[in-house]
Amino acid sequence: MVNLTAKNPPQPWIAPAAAGPVRSTVRLPGSKSMTARALVLSAIAAGPSTLSRPLRARDTELMAAGLRTLGAHVSTVDDERWLVRPRPLEGPATIDVGLAGTVMRFLPPVAALADGPAAFDGDPHARVRPLAPLIGALRSLGVRVDAAPGGFLPLTVRGRGGVEGGEVVVDASASSQLVSGLLLAAPRFDRGVLVRHVGPPVPSAPHLRMTVQMLRAAGAGVDDSTPDVWAVEPGRLTGRGWDIEPDLSGAAPFFAAALVTGGEVTLLGWPRSSAQPVDRLRALLHEMGGEVTLGTDGLTVRGSGVVHGLAADLSEVGELTPVLAALATLADSPSRLYGVAHIRGHETDRLAALARELTALGADVIESPDGLEIRPRPLRGGVFKTYDDHRMAHAAAVIGLVVPGIELEDVACTAKTLPEFPALWSAMVDGGS
Repeated sequence: MVNLTAKNPPQPWIAPAAAGPVRSTVRLPGSKSMTARALVLSAIAAGPSTLSRPLRARDTELMAAGLRTLGAHVSTVDDERWLVRPRPLEGPATIDVGLAGTVMRFLPPVAALADGPAAFDGDPHARVRPLAPLIGALRSLGVRVDAAPGGFLPLTVRGRGGVEGGEVVVDASASSQLVSGLLLAAPRFDRGVLVRHVGPPVPSAPHLRMTVQMLRAAGAGVDDSTPDVWAVEPGRLTGRGWDIEPDLSGAAPFFAAALVTGGEVTLLGWPRSSAQPVDRLRALLHEMGGEVTLGTDGLTVRGSGVVHGLAADLSEVGELTPVLAALATLADSPSRLYGVAHIRGHETDRLAALARELTALGADVIESPDGLEIRPRPLRGGVFKTYDDHRMAHAAAVIGLVVPGIELEDVACTAKTLPEFPALWSAMVDGGS
């Protein structure tokens, strides 16, 4: 089996150009966000759990490995059905977070429940991703955390077998994961937790709603009725079967392919109701010229071949920014994407990286503190740097459908969330154009 926890060497890749409308059906693996949360909740539950159709990718393999290191039994032998059996959490443990925000923010609160120290570190850029609010919150709850100056990796959580819990104030404006990490572990805290956010709005609100929904599904008592306040009661979580939805963020570039080529792409297996922000994606693609329908086969996007510019607040769906920016460079009018200052702290500074790489291809891009203004101009081929960021690779692939000669500097970075991306993308283009 391929070791997906290791960073692959750079693999330059010429993005395939579409000779005509792309018409394809795609079956994608499970949601990274749901897989990560299900793994954590299963590891601290009172009985065994299964994950059906989870995502096997670098981020989720790192999450599984981290939980194993802390003592949980996590079997990922079967690609379609993972098994998690809780065991007493203990150290010493050494956890590689890679470049995964979920691992670096979800596992330290879990490690605080362990008896013994747990050391965390990751890829070089992981050492600049925001962690200070989470570290401060854990310390205020009585957890001893040793961290690099400024509240960054590497860090060590010195668990003492439990956390008293209580009320904590946190500024989660850099990432909703800072709240989710506390909430997911909170049922095991002696007093649970009450998290109060104070600061600019928390981005990616749908991910917080997913956290709350999954906690409740596991048996936790959660009160989120007051804005910016989340209370989780202490109690036993039940082991259960988790059906993991297809990954909506991973589907975005495939849907974008329908727009730019005037084709049709169906994501198979999409549920009638979802914990992911499908309605927001539907509205954005519709505004850019697509038609989105949910049928018996799945979620289908149809394009006319004409892409429209848009002005959109993407604060709740920041992960979509790179693909939407790529679409904006191919639109028939200018676009303004805003509300996403927080994505400067993702796998790379995505706003700066997008501005730099799209400009190099000929686009007119103005970078603002919280977004991008994009005026379409004729684009040219060239090398597109990916900065170890899977979403940057997705953006380049979308442009490459209609701009010959787009070379991705490193397509292997897509293994972070979708190792099959190059093969799936090429099959879509070859089979539907």
